[in-house]
Amino acid sequence: TVIDIGRIPGLDTIEDRGDHLAIGALVRHAQTASSDLVSTYAAALGQAAALTGDVQVRNRGTTVGAVAHADLAADTTAAVLALGATMVARSSSGTREIPASEFFVDTLTSALADDEILVELRIPKSGEGESSAYTKLGRRGGESDYAVAGAAAWVRKTNGSVSDARVALTGVGSKAMLSSGAMDAIIGSDGSEAAIASAAERAAEGISVLEDLYGSEEYKAHLATVYVKRALAAALS
Repeated sequence: TVIDIGRIPGLDTIEDRGDHLAIGALVRHAQTASSDLVSTYAAALGQAAALTGDVQVRNRGTTVGAVAHADLAADTTAAVLALGATMVARSSSGTREIPASEFFVDTLTSALADDEILVELRIPKSGEGESSAYTKLGRRGGESDYAVAGAAAWVRKTNGSVSDARVALTGVGSKAMLSSGAMDAIIGSDGSEAAIASAAERAAEGISVLEDLYGSEEYKAHLATVYVKRALAAALS
């Protein structure tokens, strides 16, 4: 059975709810990419949405839909992980909140139950001293198409040092995932170029890198280093 949710009111908005942004299930990629709220408070998500697919895909596809699809090479999946998002699922039994860190199970497999749909993303708003960024290599070169490898980074600086950070990868393994090695390395550092480089070297640490048509394990691990370095540098700039 296919159910069209396109006419359900209230699902096509991006709302500021004080401590977080709420992105409805019918918000298009283009809407996310052009939102002043998103660029101000969740920059990595706006950047990821802007790099999703082509113009037609961005005008028709939805940000929530892409996250629910859980493609291993999608852009917005890494962004919601790095931003510490919460997924809001709904079924006839009620509403359930799922942390982004628990949402992506495997390739094209999420934590949604068979009778649930994803109706909203809740993104904590980046505040003073906090920033984020997303960058990738696309399958057609540059930033076009799905990610061969991509990275999103969110950082918090306090008194000149990185007090907290989340770094997420896409296209590298069987699902979008956090890079614990890069996170461990950058937290507590001064966020300098040298610190970023050291953290990036640990990007693929503990991750089962997936070889595919677009690159060997070694190449994907190298790209993870390159794009974690770029994402951290952009977030800390």
